[in-house]
Amino acid sequence: MDHFLYRDGALYAEDVPVAEIAATVGTPFYLYSTATLLRHYRLFDEALKGTEHLVCYAMKAAGNQAIIKTLAEAGAGMDVVSEGEYRRARAAGVPGDKIVFSGVGKTAQEMRTALLGGIRQFNVESEPEMLLLDQVAQSLGTVAPITVRVNPDVDAQTHAKIATGKSENKFGIPIARAREVYAQAAALPGLQVVGIDVHIGSQLTRLEPFRQAYQKVAELTEALRADGHDIRRLDLGGGLGIPYTRSNEAPPLPTEYGQLIKEVLGDLGCEIEIEPGRLIAGNAGILVSSVIYVKAGEGRDFLILDAAMNDLIRPAMYEAWHDIVPLVEPAAGVEQRPYDIVGPVCETGDTFARDRMMPPLAAGDLVAFRSAGAYGAVMASEYNARPLVPEVLVKGDQFAVIRRRPTFDELINRDTIPAWL
Repeated sequence: MDHFLYRDGALYAEDVPVAEIAATVGTPFYLYSTATLLRHYRLFDEALKGTEHLVCYAMKAAGNQAIIKTLAEAGAGMDVVSEGEYRRARAAGVPGDKIVFSGVGKTAQEMRTALLGGIRQFNVESEPEMLLLDQVAQSLGTVAPITVRVNPDVDAQTHAKIATGKSENKFGIPIARAREVYAQAAALPGLQVVGIDVHIGSQLTRLEPFRQAYQKVAELTEALRADGHDIRRLDLGGGLGIPYTRSNEAPPLPTEYGQLIKEVLGDLGCEIEIEPGRLIAGNAGILVSSVIYVKAGEGRDFLILDAAMNDLIRPAMYEAWHDIVPLVEPAAGVEQRPYDIVGPVCETGDTFARDRMMPPLAAGDLVAFRSAGAYGAVMASEYNARPLVPEVLVKGDQFAVIRRRPTFDELINRDTIPAWL
């Protein structure tokens, strides 16, 4: 469910007409719904009711500080994968003891920053990282709380580029070597083992891969406890998918996911951490764009928009589908026709959809890409010297620009020309 609905023939974001925001901000822009963000966070929180738990929002999905603060004030922790994300979380008021640091390439500087600023735990991904973290913690006279991310060799049955739990992926250590690695961690004075971490991929639409991975985690928990480790926290990652089109079969609900966690892991007495990102932010955001031209081609017609692949890379990178709808609701029975929907960037890959059935549109008409809240603005670039697009947050009948559009002068003046040119 989201809060982008037609009302009296116009698309609204909560209680604000989206066209009104477009007239104020200009297109393209990202638009987020506070009510949807909070609803999706609370679904996860309620799904784990009855267990000690923390829902840590995966900031890589959508990292604007206004989104972070909205979720943090509702009780969410944060999952970060870089110093920049850590600093964003802290700047938004998230306490260090509610921040989990993930990622395969943590640097000594990132470790120092988190240890000095406060951290709930590091999810350690390799033995070299573990050794470096021990050195950094000892140099600061402190102890770093850690889980070790294990790779369970489970096929997440998702797109190959977002699968993370198979043996050939770069993430974590093989689960078969976990007891050996945990023994090594326990011997390092700068580390304190607090639990186990696992994450098998993104945009999962079935529960079975989670069940397989979590059963392996349950067995490992018992084995590590038998070895004398105090395993009291299980970080289960995220990855639950969303329907990118209303005609898709709906993925499992957070309530079903929570029930699975309780069934497989509930008897272990561990605190549960989960790190959803896409399901919290995905349907909470849209990308709004204007039609520049309607172009008749050889055997096909094109809708050329002012949004481009640099603004929303998912279709070009993942062959991803986004529903694209006009801001003015089509009349019942209006005839639709197929269009290739493209942007202005000089790449054939700058194509959002092929043969997409759309109602008649003309230059200046507005459209919205649904389910664009996750991995949209955060993955945008300035390719073709196109400024990053604004982000806007709606709450009830209010809206605010939470990241403005840079000027061309700001974009250009970041360059420095050497004195010898």
